[in-house]
Amino acid sequence: MLRELHIEDFAIIDELHLALEPGFNIFTGETGAGKSILIDAVTLILGTRADIGAIRRGADRGSVEGMFLLSPELQAAVTLILDREGLEGDAPDTLWLARELRASGRTVARVNGRAVSVSLLREIAETLIDVHGQGDHLSLLRVREHINLLDRFANLGSLRQRVAHLVREIRQLQRELADLLSNERDRMQRIDLLRFQVDEIDQAELKLRETEELKAELVRLSNAEQLAMLASSVVALLEEGPDDTPTVVDLLGKSQREMVSLVRIDGSLEPRSRMLEEAGYQIEDLAQVLRDYSAEIEFNPTRQAWVEERLILIRHLARKYGGEVSDILAHAERAAAELSTLEHSDERISELQQEESRLLSACRELAIELSSRRQEAAVQLSAAVEAELNDLRMVGARFGVGFARQEANTGLSINGALPGGVVVTSTGAEVVKAAPVQCAAFDATGIDTVEFLVALNVGEGLKSLIRTASGGETSRLMLALKAVLSRADRMPTLIFDEIDQGIGGRIGAVVGAKLWHLTATDGADDVGDTIDHQVLCVTHLPQLAGFADAHFKVVKEVVDSRTVTHVRRLSGDDRVAELAQMLGTHGASAESGARAILEQARSIKYPAEP
Repeated sequence: MLRELHIEDFAIIDELHLALEPGFNIFTGETGAGKSILIDAVTLILGTRADIGAIRRGADRGSVEGMFLLSPELQAAVTLILDREGLEGDAPDTLWLARELRASGRTVARVNGRAVSVSLLREIAETLIDVHGQGDHLSLLRVREHINLLDRFANLGSLRQRVAHLVREIRQLQRELADLLSNERDRMQRIDLLRFQVDEIDQAELKLRETEELKAELVRLSNAEQLAMLASSVVALLEEGPDDTPTVVDLLGKSQREMVSLVRIDGSLEPRSRMLEEAGYQIEDLAQVLRDYSAEIEFNPTRQAWVEERLILIRHLARKYGGEVSDILAHAERAAAELSTLEHSDERISELQQEESRLLSACRELAIELSSRRQEAAVQLSAAVEAELNDLRMVGARFGVGFARQEANTGLSINGALPGGVVVTSTGAEVVKAAPVQCAAFDATGIDTVEFLVALNVGEGLKSLIRTASGGETSRLMLALKAVLSRADRMPTLIFDEIDQGIGGRIGAVVGAKLWHLTATDGADDVGDTIDHQVLCVTHLPQLAGFADAHFKVVKEVVDSRTVTHVRRLSGDDRVAELAQMLGTHGASAESGARAILEQARSIKYPAEP
């Protein structure tokens, strides 16, 4: 619940700090005093669009900050978001939301003192407060909200989530199917291209490091004659020279003999003698290697031409598929994998179609069950709302819920078909559109389009709520619905901005009692506990204000030639005086009337007290 509200330099408020109560908080005051400004300030921290013009004249910024106390259940939901964004506060049951408007045009949103996006502020705040007032911002006057309200009343959240999950799976599967089916021509062209690439690379029979080996071989083939001549020359110098010219082997042999003589005289040279002996062996080995090398050198123009062509082929493939042989082979592997997928897409299409049929069948069963349970709940909702309307002096008013289904070629196939339209009232269901729907359009909410219907006068037929009611009727209809739906509504704080417009004092006490009862509504949730709401209400009706647990008066004054708004909490005689002023009379009779209002409210709120 909203426990504290601090406003600074906003509209005609210079600085204001409010400590709100958990129960029924009432705001009264003269027209234009600034009561609605308080509501506007609260909506700012809910993430609504900011108006820089709301900054108090002469100030460079305006700000609104609210402190919320969270129930254990709400802590669990909010903490998931706070942990995700790293916005943990000092205490798990306390949350601070703030919004700052700057004259430069910039706005800053904060959660627990840290700057966040407005969308994140809105995501958190939408679990905390619901604002109701006259106009099209009223959630109950938005048809798309009616199905959500009915499902909350019927406690169908779990079943609806299962339907929504199936619908997401179906949509994702259908997108994949559509891509496969609509791109058949492109698929065949891609298969031809990939098959050509794979075949071209496979036929080349490439090997890693082949390019380096071929380049080295081409050098040898291109210089075969010179290589053979040089190898033979080296062999001749080592051991095959002319008879009159000593070879390296001959000279080494003579050197070894002389070294033996040295060792006989000086034995310390023995290791050096072995070195000379080993050198002789190495020269002999080298000569043998060069003889073999020379024998292997071939003058082969055919082989040389093949190597040159092979290198040209590799360079051609490298330009198309990659710079190295490894890159070309990697491209071939990827192309082969994609080719396999595309060539087996017919099998994938068949698999997807079978899975689609299975999911549609499962979704159909759940959607029909969801629709059936909605209609059962609509009977209870209609009876409860009519009882509330009767209390609000709308005797004879009727309430109903309209269900519509649309035929769609790609919808859920309904075995046996369903009527296209049904109206459910407190007495049961009536088919109003007999044309059967055999393949129903569906979305994450199921197959139903839901709209609340009313008949405000005896003998009238049910008509759309949003097109029928106006003024005081709208207020009472909304209050009746909210009183019923609050049994399933976990929104901790409800704000009613001048809900009493069009409602006279004759039923003001009834409205006040119903609003007060919203602060302690017996819950119809899974565990049967009590759902307590904090209610904030702006009103002009003294009969309604008499039910307040905390009564605040909004006053506009001129201070130092500037208009400012103050809020003062009333109690005792001050509260009696305010109610008397709201009655529009003066003197003892006005005071007596105010005290009577308070006594009547007390007797309704606490009937057991003496």
